[in-house]
Amino acid sequence: MDKLDELEVFVAVVQQGSLAAAARKLRRSPPAITRALASLESRFAASLIERTTRNMSPTPAGLALYERAKTVLNDYQQAIGYASRSQLNGLLRITAPVQFGRRHLTPLVLEFIERYPGIQVELLLNDSYQDLLEQGLDIAVRIGQLRDSSLVAVEAGTVQRILLASPDYLARAGCPQSPADLAAHRLIAGTSVSSLREWRFGPASSQERVRIQPTFMVNEVETQLIAARAGKGITRLLSYQAYDDLQQGTLCEVLADSRPAALPVQLVTQNLKYMPAKVRVFWDMARKTLSALPCLQTESMTPVKKGSDYQQI
Repeated sequence: MDKLDELEVFVAVVQQGSLAAAARKLRRSPPAITRALASLESRFAASLIERTTRNMSPTPAGLALYERAKTVLNDYQQAIGYASRSQLNGLLRITAPVQFGRRHLTPLVLEFIERYPGIQVELLLNDSYQDLLEQGLDIAVRIGQLRDSSLVAVEAGTVQRILLASPDYLARAGCPQSPADLAAHRLIAGTSVSSLREWRFGPASSQERVRIQPTFMVNEVETQLIAARAGKGITRLLSYQAYDDLQQGTLCEVLADSRPAALPVQLVTQNLKYMPAKVRVFWDMARKTLSALPCLQTESMTPVKKGSDYQQI
């Protein structure tokens, strides 16, 4: 057992008056407390505690050690606290997808730099994959399965790929009843290779792939939303990106029963033995904040109206 740990046990025994009470305070077993006390007395070659049938009290040598041990333990705690506070400075580099970072990470970062003024934050919003090690990044928000199993990750929630259209569009064009019906609709797509070529539906074990011919293609999510709100067709986005529109009824989900599997939203960092203090404080803050976001909870994704509520006229 560590020598400092033995002192902590000894102080607890003196303060609590019994081995059992000291064990409860330190959340250890009574035998562990007994071994620590015996080791300390062996090191001093003297009895430090007088044991009676009712209580324990320090011997003169034990009382002298007790007073000094309290000072040593207090100095140790102050030193650790000072060292921890001194690490709360420097540059923290964070990356996230553009839309997610803009909506949910930016408010968190602004609160963080107010709380920890000694830390500078660089927030990199990019929808392409960012390698943490190569680019010197501390924390990333990743949507989907991780490519690198050597990273440390914690899940904050999930999102889903969903199809959306405005009530006006669905009232005019009707609501598709199956993925194959999309061939008869105007489609709004992103410009990634997979988005332009096909959309996938259903679970991974039995996915249905539908080749698409979009009438409007754009490389930015907010513009896809603008076009969909304007009734220009059906678009496919991640559920968090359209959360407000779904709740307000400005967009409706179609083919909800054909959603593909949910995607995890994860906080990711490098696999370090000891997480730097500046990383740890943001990690803990982000984990708590993001896991409470309604848009990352599947049960909160119930829209005001579904696309099937609208009939073609």
